[in-house]
Amino acid sequence: MDIKPAADDAASAEAVERALDRLGEISTLPEVTLKIIETVEDPDSTARDLHEIVTHDLALSARILRVVNSAFYGLPGQIASIDRAIVLLGLNAVKNIAIAASLSRVFRGGRISRRWTARDLWVHSLAVGSASKMIIERLKMALPDEAFVAGLIHDMGLVVMLQCDPQRMQELMRGVELAQDHAGENPDKAAMADLFVATEARLFGASHEAFGGGLARRWKFPRSFQYVTGCHHRPSLLANDNRLLTQVVHTADALCAQVGVGAVLAVDDHDVDPGILDDLQLTDRQLDLIRRDLPGQVELAMGLFA
Repeated sequence: MDIKPAADDAASAEAVERALDRLGEISTLPEVTLKIIETVEDPDSTARDLHEIVTHDLALSARILRVVNSAFYGLPGQIASIDRAIVLLGLNAVKNIAIAASLSRVFRGGRISRRWTARDLWVHSLAVGSASKMIIERLKMALPDEAFVAGLIHDMGLVVMLQCDPQRMQELMRGVELAQDHAGENPDKAAMADLFVATEARLFGASHEAFGGGLARRWKFPRSFQYVTGCHHRPSLLANDNRLLTQVVHTADALCAQVGVGAVLAVDDHDVDPGILDDLQLTDRQLDLIRRDLPGQVELAMGLFA
């Protein structure tokens, strides 16, 4: 990645590769999704190429049409064909819907600890995806669907850790829960996040950012997604030209921590970084509107991508 030298070291990278090599289901996206990503990332591909892939998977075709015809996009009228969806949305948006539709199965699982389940991770991911999409829309920038998927995948490293070594993940969560119980009703949020980061490094040999970045590279996700999964807590590590989407997701993560949606585990600062707000040119009024509308947007996303 194009990041400054403070990135994860060689030992961390080795721990990530060992973990990914041991994984089963999570280490491979569905074949049709991989084909869609490869096709859209190929500059010589056409809408016809994408159509041929999508229409061979009836379940995915139905999911794409369901999303396109929902309030998620707000397009006028009913879109009855994949051809029409591709024309209206473009290849990249259809790719992002396919990725989002494929990821819900990755977050399946039972209880991680006394307080948290795998579904809590999924709800938080949907919330950060929804908030990221809302930020992009408030700023009137392009590709809100890409921002949604970026938020959706930002904590994939936690899923890697959970599936790689459930017992260590449970140990990590128990330690955090005990610290929260000891802290009482108003725990020091930064201290809790620091504890989480220190404990995951001790137990797994790498951060969930490192695991997420490694998985995104293995899945051949676009570089912007690799930056998000690998640096969403530390966007300043990225070169200036590569920060935008990661800063959006970083801000969305903080907003979701403030609202308390899903499993808020490793957010190191529930206050949005003023420097990032300046970079994004986000106002307090816009942030208030996003907080207000976020629960409804999360409910919509859960209905589409459950």
